[in-house]
Amino acid sequence: MTIAEKALELVVDGSVVGLGTGHAASDFVRLLGQHVRGGLDVRGIATSRATEALAREVGVPLLGLGDVDAIDATFDGADAVDPELNLIKGLGGALLREKIVASYSRRLIILVGKEKLTDRLGRGYCKRLPVEVVPFALPLVRRRLLEMGLGAELRSREGQPVPTDNGNYTVDIDLSTLEEDPRGLGERVRAIPGVVETGLFIGMAGTVLVQLGDGTVEVLTRGG
Repeated sequence: MTIAEKALELVVDGSVVGLGTGHAASDFVRLLGQHVRGGLDVRGIATSRATEALAREVGVPLLGLGDVDAIDATFDGADAVDPELNLIKGLGGALLREKIVASYSRRLIILVGKEKLTDRLGRGYCKRLPVEVVPFALPLVRRRLLEMGLGAELRSREGQPVPTDNGNYTVDIDLSTLEEDPRGLGERVRAIPGVVETGLFIGMAGTVLVQLGDGTVEVLTRGG
């Protein structure tokens, strides 16, 4: 069984689901589309333009945040998961919309491979903390991060900043040598004028589905 197949078992007929961004989330959206074409009644809210395009392609009907009071469950990926199910997200470039959709959701269900599990955020597979920044404020933000002793790199392609779906930029903070708890760091970074959001998702995920190497799926639950 794949994590996408396991996630589909958690989809309730007639519900509104948040559709995440990235490889694992895309596999789920494709599988969801197959079942929608087979009669499953769900509506989706996409976390990125790429996911929106994929959902339309596979036939998942879409809504906007203004169309609903809440999202029943969001299915998304993550770049790192610690033992308390805290996350780092945003290497795919959609952290702000992902966090907004997650905050509207009654349940946040995360789909990852076992390599994404870590004993502490900032170690292991993901050693970066993505931060979304207003372009006008980029010089100030980079200066403040430097004053905080943090290594940070502007995400770019062919020498040009890569814009998010919101027209902002992403700065990746190097966590590989950081001794401070990333949660405390996140609060200090968010206090910098011009920082829109960070990729720290603390206390938001209730369930994490982990794809194991033997083809099975482990289900982790908060407090479980």
